[in-house]
Amino acid sequence: MTLSYRQPGVVLTDRRFTVPLDHDRPEGETIELYAREAVASGRAGQDLPWLLYLQGGPGFGADRSVGRPGWLGRALKEYRVLLLDQRGTGHSTPANRQTLPLRGGPAEQADYLTHFRADSIVRDCEAVRVHVTGGRPWTVLGQSFGGFCVTSYLSLAPEGLATALVTGGLPSLDAHADDVYRAAYPRIERKVSAHYARYPQDVERARRIADHLLTHDVVLPNGYRFTVEAFQSLGILLGTGDGTHRLHHLLEDAFVRTPQGPALSDAFLEQVQIQVSFARHPLYALVHESIYGQDGRPTDWSAERIRAEFPQFDAAKALAGDEPLLFTGESIHPWMFASDPALRPLRETADLLAAHTGWTPLYDPARLAANEVPVAAAVYHDDMYVDTAHSLRTAQAVRGLRTWVTDEFEHDGVRAGGPRVLDRLLALARDEA
Repeated sequence: MTLSYRQPGVVLTDRRFTVPLDHDRPEGETIELYAREAVASGRAGQDLPWLLYLQGGPGFGADRSVGRPGWLGRALKEYRVLLLDQRGTGHSTPANRQTLPLRGGPAEQADYLTHFRADSIVRDCEAVRVHVTGGRPWTVLGQSFGGFCVTSYLSLAPEGLATALVTGGLPSLDAHADDVYRAAYPRIERKVSAHYARYPQDVERARRIADHLLTHDVVLPNGYRFTVEAFQSLGILLGTGDGTHRLHHLLEDAFVRTPQGPALSDAFLEQVQIQVSFARHPLYALVHESIYGQDGRPTDWSAERIRAEFPQFDAAKALAGDEPLLFTGESIHPWMFASDPALRPLRETADLLAAHTGWTPLYDPARLAANEVPVAAAVYHDDMYVDTAHSLRTAQAVRGLRTWVTDEFEHDGVRAGGPRVLDRLLALARDEA
């Protein structure tokens, strides 16, 4: 049963679908997917082409926006839009510390989660498309990890696509996780240097907070053990358009005077908790490195291992001298599964996924080289989350793909640039630019 309701300027309909957990075993276990259909008010009865939106992540449900803001408003001018909660996220059979024990122990949980990568998501989309469009191809828009899924879509089922659009999410076709993070740490360091150039007062503030964390046991309101490594992970903000300003505002209110001396303020710790906790998206932490697994090699906590090759990120060494503290970025580490209450019960499961060697290919270079689907991609210059050089090599490997390389936006350009970004990509895909 579907349920429709209204928000300003839009009619929304809740849609639910049943798909196999393992598409290679269609007769086996099934899971439920949820998606929200959106259509402009006054056009609900019209036969419109469909646009599928694939959220970034992995591990995030589709945006819960109100009305028709940004890119969605532009899309609704000509499309009926499907906002899909990818498997394991949102209302689509969520995977977290509360639900995963239904699978059994860590080994069963890890085996289950091997089915939550881009290839499974694409096959979900194809199963959904038959019900939604009657079998007609649709346009797909992928943001960040959603763009990884689009690249898999072009490899696995291009016949389902009328047009493919990617924003900040062209993956390397063959890079191992180690290659990804070796490229990432210098890029993150550049973002931190740019932040300190804009806000030089934050150099001392960050050092003071880090020193406090190295000499005190600090626990956030939800029980998260707030270490200096967790503090450094706030650098993930620097990959978004307004992130440098948000980080600055966070640092400026860190300390408060108490009878026992300076202490990290409740307000600061509350805001930090929002940023570092994985309670809302635990699947991100569990499967993040697996999105780079293809060649039978384990990812083996790649971000943690590769970080050791960049000693400038060691907080204690920075504080022992006069170097600025370096923040880190989009990376998952074993200590997160000890610090975060939302992840602690899943540590052994995460270890098993890190050791997994059965990852299958996510992309088909030969099929991409023969691509006939109109494709356009926004590539953000010096994107902190997705390596620009990797993206441009992939762009060259996909026949007919047209790129818009810009430094006007950071990784969240589709959110910040909204209609303009979507307009540009549609024009490129239609060869109108």
